[in-house]
Amino acid sequence: MRNWGAVACLTLLAACSGGIVPHPAGPAPARPPKHNASPPARAGSPATPIAPVVTAPPPASSASAATAGLVAGPPVSSLPITDRGAAAALAAFRTSCPGLVRRTDATGLTSGADWQPACDAARGTGDPDARAFFARWFESVQVGDGKAFATGYYEPQIHGSRTRRKGYETPVYAKPNDLIEVDLGLFSTDLKGKKIRGRVDGQNFVPYFDRAEIDGGALAGRGLEIAWAADPVELFFLQVQGSGRLLQPDGSVMRIGYAGQNGRDYTGIGKLMRDRGLLGPGEASMQGIMAWLRAHPEEGRAIMDENKSYVFFKELTGDGPLGAMGYPVVGQVSAAADPKYVPLGAPVFLSMDRTDATGLWVAQDTGGAIKGANRIDTFWGAGDEARATAGGMSARGTAFLLLPAGTLARLKPVAPPQ
Repeated sequence: MRNWGAVACLTLLAACSGGIVPHPAGPAPARPPKHNASPPARAGSPATPIAPVVTAPPPASSASAATAGLVAGPPVSSLPITDRGAAAALAAFRTSCPGLVRRTDATGLTSGADWQPACDAARGTGDPDARAFFARWFESVQVGDGKAFATGYYEPQIHGSRTRRKGYETPVYAKPNDLIEVDLGLFSTDLKGKKIRGRVDGQNFVPYFDRAEIDGGALAGRGLEIAWAADPVELFFLQVQGSGRLLQPDGSVMRIGYAGQNGRDYTGIGKLMRDRGLLGPGEASMQGIMAWLRAHPEEGRAIMDENKSYVFFKELTGDGPLGAMGYPVVGQVSAAADPKYVPLGAPVFLSMDRTDATGLWVAQDTGGAIKGANRIDTFWGAGDEARATAGGMSARGTAFLLLPAGTLARLKPVAPPQ
C-alpha cells in the first residue's frame, strides 16, 4: 500500500499517462529494452468456499467492524489451514506484533493489550506447532455478512535507469516538498480522521497537480527525478502496485517504494473500459488492459488521464517491499485490508472459490482502493509467477477475521437484526 496496496485488480486498475519527455543527451544503450512480455493471467483452480453465517447486511451507516455486526465463525481448529500456510502466517504475525500491540485499532474491536498474550506466545512457537498456535490463541469472527472479495498485487520489475538516456524517458518522481497533507480534524471535530492533500498557490490552498498535468511537465526541472523508466505503461502499473524494481541497463536492480500520492481521486480504468465496450471477454485482466493500452496509444492516453491520482516513489534499501505497517511483506501470506475492518497485523482466513486464494493471510498492508468489510488484496511476491497470479486474481467467498480468544465474549456483539 501504502498506497502500496493499490491493487492489480481487474476492476481497480487505474490509468497511466503517455506523456512524452524529450530525448536526453548523453550515453544510451545500443538497443533500448522492449516492453516486458506479460505472462497470461492465471485463473486458478476452482474451490467451494465455506458458507458464511446468514445475517443481515451491515447497516448503511457502518464505518468500522464494530458497527458492521459480528458473529462467531467456525472454531479455528476446524478451518482447513495447511501446515505450510500456518508456518508462514506465524512468521508474518510474529513480525507484525510490535506494531500490533502499539497501534490504535481503528476497527473498535481490540486494544494493543489484547494481542500481547498471543504475541508473547508467538515468540516461543516453532513452525511445527503453528496450526496449534492459531487454534489455541485465536477465535474466528465473521464481520458483517462475511462475503469476501479478493484481488491480488505483486512487486513488478520493469526496465529503468538512474540517469535519463535514450530509451529511458519517463520520469520516476520523488514526493515534491510542496505537496502538503492537512488533517481536517485539527479544524473541526466533525472532520476527525479526514485528511486532504494539496499545495499553496499564493494565498490559496488548492488541489495538487493531477496525472495529466504531471505527465505534461508540471514537475519538470525541479530535480525530483530519482530514475527514468523505459515504458510509461509499465511504470503506471508499478504505481498501481505501489512498489517495485527497476532493472538497470547494466543489470543491477534499484528498488523503489511508495512515498506519497497527490491527493486526487483514484479512477479505475478497468471498469471504465469494460463499461465502454473496449475490452472483450477474457481481456479485463491486468495483462489484457496493458495490451489494449499499447495497441491504442492515443485513445489509451486520453483514458489514462481520467485517473487523476499519481504516486511518488523513494529508493528502498534493505528488506522489502514494505507494507503500511513498515514491515516487509511476504508473498502468499501478506495481504492488504481496510484497517477500519481488520486490525493491521491480524490474521484473516479466506475460504474462496479458487484454491490459491484460500488460506491464512496476515493483514500487513493497506491500499487506496481496498475499502470496506471483507475486502482483501493478496500479495504474491515478485516475478512472472506472481505477476500471472496477481493479474488474474478475482476470488469470491467468505472471510473470517482471527481475533484474540475471548474477544467476542468481551464485546458481547449483537448482529444486525434480520
